[in-house]
Order: sequence, then C-alpha cells, then structure tokens
Amino acid sequence: MRNRFDQQLALLNVELVTMGALCEEAVVYATKALFQKEEGMIARAEDAEVQIDQKEKDIENLCMKLLLEQQPVARDLRVISSALKMISDMERIGDQAADIAEIVKYMEDRQIPNPAHLKEMSDFAAGMVTESINSFVNKDLELAKKVIVEDDVVDDYFEKVKSDLIAAIARSGQEQNLEQDSQFFLDLLMIAKYIERVGDHATNIAEWVVYSITGSHPEETN
Repeated sequence: MRNRFDQQLALLNVELVTMGALCEEAVVYATKALFQKEEGMIARAEDAEVQIDQKEKDIENLCMKLLLEQQPVARDLRVISSALKMISDMERIGDQAADIAEIVKYMEDRQIPNPAHLKEMSDFAAGMVTESINSFVNKDLELAKKVIVEDDVVDDYFEKVKSDLIAAIARSGQEQNLEQDSQFFLDLLMIAKYIERVGDHATNIAEWVVYSITGSHPEETN
C-alpha cells in the first residue's frame, strides 16, 4: 500500500514540474511576443495556458485520489494540501501570461521606454516560478525561502518600470503627443502589473513549500 502511495506521490511531483514548466513557458512566450515580435509567440502563450488549465484538473484529481484512497499521514497530508494550493497559483500565472499575450496582440509596434527594466523583470519572475516548483520537488527549504525574498526584487523592478513610464508620459506631454501615446503606456503598465503578479504567485507557491516541509506557513510566523 505504501509503495503505491509513494509511486503516486512521485507522479504528483512529475505533474507539478510539468505544470510549472508550462507556466514558465507561457510567461516567456508572452513576453517574447512583446519584445521580439516573434510570429506564433502569442498563440504559444495561449496554448500553454490551455494546457495549464488541464494540468490543474489532472493534479487536482490525483490529489483527491491520494486523500481518499491512501489515508495519508500528517506529513503526507501537508504535501498534498500544499500541492492543491500551489496549482491554484500556477493556474493564475497561466491566466496572467494569457492576459499579457492578449494585450500584446493589439498593441502598436513601438519602442518601449527603457525596455531593459521590463525585460529583466519578466525574466526574473519566470525564474521564480521554476525555483518555487523545484523547491517543492526537492524539498529544498532554503530555495523556497530564497524565492520569498526575491519577490522584493520583482517589486523593485515594477517601481522602475513605473518611473520609466512616468518619464515617458512627461516627455510625451511636452511634445503634445500624450493623447496618441496614452493607450500604449497604459498597456505597458498593465503588462508590468501582470508580471508583478506572476512574482506574487511564485512567492505564494514557495510559502506553501515552506508549510509542506515545516508545518508552519511563513505568514503565520510573521
């Protein structure tokens, strides 16, 4: 009985890694569509989001089987309950990537003000997603804590992007182009906010990893 349970837990890890990889791909595809204007990137981001939704259902079903059929002990219960919380955050990451792709689909092809900050922010947030899932699979408490701290880095990037856009709006106003530029700047701000939310969800995942390992959620100890 325990051998079968361990096999199903191993399958749960594989499914979570797959879902996490899809989340990272969705964010990468959506931001590539923004920065590189590569054909097909929007469609790939949207397709990844569909696969993420399906993975959420598959993992949820697997967790329910583990809970109902295997009578897990306390530590196993923490792992399974944490996985259920994590897939909810991963599903939201997929939604945000799809939202970015949807905005990019209708954006004007124009120069992004100081694009490095937005690019670095998106790369960093996508990396946090991978790290958070890896910390769960490897039961790596230190990596999970690292991801939680990294949320501040994404927040700092968001402030830099906002400052870049404020400066660009000021220049546009001086040149009397603000009316035609306003939608473009608003789109960029929305994209930055979605990326910032990706970082938040990766942090949530890492916090549930901490709970699965220690039995204490970081928010409860603050």
